[in-house]
Amino acid sequence: MTSTQQELGPVTVKRKNGLETFQKDGKSQAVTLKEFWSWSTSDLVLNITRGLLAEFIVAKALDAADGVRIAWDAFDVTTRKGTKVEVKSAAYLQSWEQTKFSTIQFNVEKTTPLDEEKGSYRGEPRHAADVYVFAVLAEQNKSKVDPMNLDQWEFYVAPTKTLEKRKRSQQSITLNSLINEKDELEMEKVDFSGLKKAVERAAM
Repeated sequence: MTSTQQELGPVTVKRKNGLETFQKDGKSQAVTLKEFWSWSTSDLVLNITRGLLAEFIVAKALDAADGVRIAWDAFDVTTRKGTKVEVKSAAYLQSWEQTKFSTIQFNVEKTTPLDEEKGSYRGEPRHAADVYVFAVLAEQNKSKVDPMNLDQWEFYVAPTKTLEKRKRSQQSITLNSLINEKDELEMEKVDFSGLKKAVERAAM
């Protein structure tokens, strides 16, 4: 590996606690990373932030939230037993004004894996995860919606192998289809406390 390749390798990310300060002329400023987090991600209902939160919630349920999220990884969470988990989230409510509830639908397309050494996506599209967790923020009252309330979440857990055998769309799946095809998909609906066991069963 050349020096240029070494210089352009992946950035080593250390987990931060929010108390880190911005720097100017080698001196700490009275602005913390926590302030940036509060400014940028306080809207937990926003679909982008909600997706990240769903991944974190699932990782916590699986005792797998010790490190840092790798945005470009082919799946979202790895359990302590090595099970690879893909997390997809959806919600009836959005941050903006709505005329109706959002349709609950999840993307389940195969993706092209990233070749980290070459820094490009190569190979045949595939499902990299062993298990899918479909996380639904189920609250339908905007005055009550709170993504930090774990009682407002529903989780639908299915093995990847059963999703791949599905005769209908391989690009997306609706919540209604998950429920109607429950037996064929070997899908389980659980709450936060049941997630870990459900993922373990789906990985068998």
